[in-house]
Amino acid sequence: MARRAATILLLSLFVPVAASAQRPARARARALGVVPGTLPPGPLNAITDVAGVRVGQTTVRIGDSVRTGVTAILPHGGNVFLDRVPAAIHVGNGFGKLLGSTQVAELGELETPILLTCTLCVWKAADAMVGWMLAQPGMAEVRSINPVVGETNDGYLLNAIRSRPITEADVRAALDSARGGPVAEGSVGAGTGTVALGWKGGIGTSSRRVTAGDSSWTVGVLVQSNFGGDLLVLGVPVGRALGRNGIRRAADAQGAKGSIMIVVATDAPLSDRNLRRLAARALIGLGRTGSTMGNGSGDYVIAFSTHPGVRRRFGATRLATTELANDEMTSVFQGVAEATEEAIYNSLFSATTTAAKGGTVEAIPLADVVRILDTHGMLRR
Repeated sequence: MARRAATILLLSLFVPVAASAQRPARARARALGVVPGTLPPGPLNAITDVAGVRVGQTTVRIGDSVRTGVTAILPHGGNVFLDRVPAAIHVGNGFGKLLGSTQVAELGELETPILLTCTLCVWKAADAMVGWMLAQPGMAEVRSINPVVGETNDGYLLNAIRSRPITEADVRAALDSARGGPVAEGSVGAGTGTVALGWKGGIGTSSRRVTAGDSSWTVGVLVQSNFGGDLLVLGVPVGRALGRNGIRRAADAQGAKGSIMIVVATDAPLSDRNLRRLAARALIGLGRTGSTMGNGSGDYVIAFSTHPGVRRRFGATRLATTELANDEMTSVFQGVAEATEEAIYNSLFSATTTAAKGGTVEAIPLADVVRILDTHGMLRR
């Protein structure tokens, strides 16, 4: 077998070029003038704009057949089992394997980091994370852990998914490398082998600053895009205008098959009830990009709050929390819709052409996208 080449991707900062310079080959949406919505992003325009949230990624490429990886999202810098965060999961279409979802629905909290990977690697990833968690300080007497692991199926073209190539070392590397700051996007981590809307998909992230309850809060989103549909950018039918897709293989088109995992973090003080409402609004952003959540598409949103006032200490006999009122939620809903839309664009625009034994998936041609949007007057200079 070809030598394994697993790369731990830490932080990758995109530096925009001057307006007069030639546009970069790959770029985030805003650098091209693609600006969804009206709310401002955080300083990094990433899920890590939510203080304490960390992201780690492992990219796995083996020979001519394996293109996959792991992306880990950690809600804060402590032990999530001992210092839990309220959380909720919303299912747009349940064609998927979101491990740990029933306990999150029942108790309304996360007790582990969130892992994203490929479909047939979910259980290996979960087992590796449980081992990692049990080795953390203060866990000597723990006898039950609810690992939360999401997936999309990258076996369509680029990954020999039946080999279940993710290892314990890959998972531990993603967890141990998790950091704040800029987040690598595109064909990295759990997005290494994904295909979205006929082009190379991947990891994307974005954030929004919102005002609610006389305070400012951040809503951050990270996506693993691997879904089909009619590609729209800022409402423009870009997929149809391009007149082709980027899949080079004599096989059926992707169509509506595929999935997306959407992870939402916020520092706003929200209970699991309002986090469930927030998660549902992320699908507005998904719909804006052209997804109809077809029968074979697994569309999931995991939302959590990092606010210290809503944390749930393990073993506590009584919890006293504070949260935003229902009437203060509208701007937060707007923020998650806008950030989800932009995160999906970033996953496409940052991705690079990827080839494997099963075929080749091109990166979306950004010059053509810009030309089409400019024709419709949709770019913000």
